[in-house]
Amino acid sequence: MTQLKANKQTTLRFLILLFICTALSSCSNKVMFNTSRVVPAAEGYTKITKDDNGNKLITIEIKRLTQPTRLQPSRNLYVVWMDTKDNGLRNIGELRTGSGFFSSTLKSNFSTITPFTPKRIFITAENNADIVRPTGDTVLSTDRF
Repeated sequence: MTQLKANKQTTLRFLILLFICTALSSCSNKVMFNTSRVVPAAEGYTKITKDDNGNKLITIEIKRLTQPTRLQPSRNLYVVWMDTKDNGLRNIGELRTGSGFFSSTLKSNFSTITPFTPKRIFITAENNADIVRPTGDTVLSTDRF
């Protein structure tokens, strides 16, 4: 009888864990960036999570994105853009690129919260961060969500 009770408890724990994992994974959307024609070695993804207030947390992680000053033509920085469902195109911030302390691999990380629903995320090489429309080349882009 005790073995049967232990098996039921183990099964119940497994089902609870499975439910939690399913619930957590359904709250986020991880989308890969397409291969870039400008910086073909760059690869990464954007992850969109919805918070309790209905806002979207957008997180971006990219590897091997060269410094914008090494592009042709040379640019000063990368800007992250969001094409929204109902509110047009939005500049959501500057993407910073640098190498890690123990690694020479260039890594880029970005995170922001927005009330808008994104349809697509893309990154351009620009000279200024405070622009309202992209002027430089699109370096990385997702497909539409």
